Amino acid sequence: MTAPDTRPTGLTDADKPFPWIGLFILAGAIFVCVTSEFLPTGLLPDLAKGLGVSESRIGLLVTFYAGTVVLSAPLLTAMTRRVPRKTLIVIVLCLFAITNLVVAIAPNYTVVVIARVVGGLAHGLFWSVVGAYAGYLVPKKQLGRAVAITSSGATAAFVLGVPLGTALGQALGWQLAFTAMAGLVAILTILVVIFLPPVRHVEELHTGEIRLPGRKDPSVFGVVVICAITATLMTGHYLFYTFIVPYYTAVAGFSTESVSALLFVYGGAGAIGLVLVGLVASRFPRASLAVSFAVASLAVLVIGLFPETTWLVIAAIVVWGIAFGGGPALLQTRMLQTASARVRDLASAWFTVSFNVGIGGGALIGGLIYDGFGLGVLPIIEAAVIAAAVVLIIVSDRVLHRRRVDAALRA
Repeated sequence: MTAPDTRPTGLTDADKPFPWIGLFILAGAIFVCVTSEFLPTGLLPDLAKGLGVSESRIGLLVTFYAGTVVLSAPLLTAMTRRVPRKTLIVIVLCLFAITNLVVAIAPNYTVVVIARVVGGLAHGLFWSVVGAYAGYLVPKKQLGRAVAITSSGATAAFVLGVPLGTALGQALGWQLAFTAMAGLVAILTILVVIFLPPVRHVEELHTGEIRLPGRKDPSVFGVVVICAITATLMTGHYLFYTFIVPYYTAVAGFSTESVSALLFVYGGAGAIGLVLVGLVASRFPRASLAVSFAVASLAVLVIGLFPETTWLVIAAIVVWGIAFGGGPALLQTRMLQTASARVRDLASAWFTVSFNVGIGGGALIGGLIYDGFGLGVLPIIEAAVIAAAVVLIIVSDRVLHRRRVDAALRA
């Protein structure tokens, strides 16, 4: 049964109040989701020692998680298409709480792997729902602002969630860190039940209208293009970022003790970038996407060309963080603006898949390049891949604009 649309009727989009509470609740849900995903990376040595396995096998927990998302997200999204979105978020958050608790009490590595796979199933479904939720709460012209707010949850997870979870696990044991994570997810679940407004996500047919298969929706072509751009950008980013710590120490000459500060600087700069997205994305939706990634490409190129010039590398890290930090929100905004209401949830699922393909593929490609040519070439290659994606963004904008014009003329 579809949840009723509780928003006031008889109001124009300009008259409707901006749903601050609902969007911040979504941001909180995203915070616990992302922190749950990456917490094993911060506690990798502790998990390896506690479970009696190698660190490389603990690293595979992230691979299993991402692989499960890639394989399951579109199918689960299609299967749950008519389940009320708020209900689905509550179910998925409950699964996050349970899987974190199972990891905390797991007697061996196999049980942890199973818990992570279940968590991956929940993760893919979570993003397909939450990624589209803002599109049901606000009109298109406010999407940039709304997505910037919800995306702040992911930024907070990298800046605060994972570091604090890591510190807690190192001080008091990794089991307590995952137990605390389960408790935090449970609290967010209660807040979702109380404060998140339900939405009407199934578009009803008009009298005499025939339901078309999703693949025949006119917006599908644009969604596919955005997913291809996203996969390319994330592949370029993660082929270098995955190995950023050894690059800072072995190539750029920073001390091991200063690396955490550099990561915090990058994360803080990303938060600034996200704020800028909220200010400019709605006013300049097309230009902001290309410009932000073009600037990111140049910043990474500077890091690759001048790794031993400390002040220049630090400045480039700040620019890189600002430019790239708002990138995912810009991409998600573009996807929500492109996808019709009929395919919005499925488009969010494929968007999540494209992200995880880029994360896993970038890490794999970066590892191969690292082994074959060394760390020094990784930022140069990232800059080239992102620059190529910027060209794809510009060309695809023109193609999609022409398709919209042609469709309007035919109508």
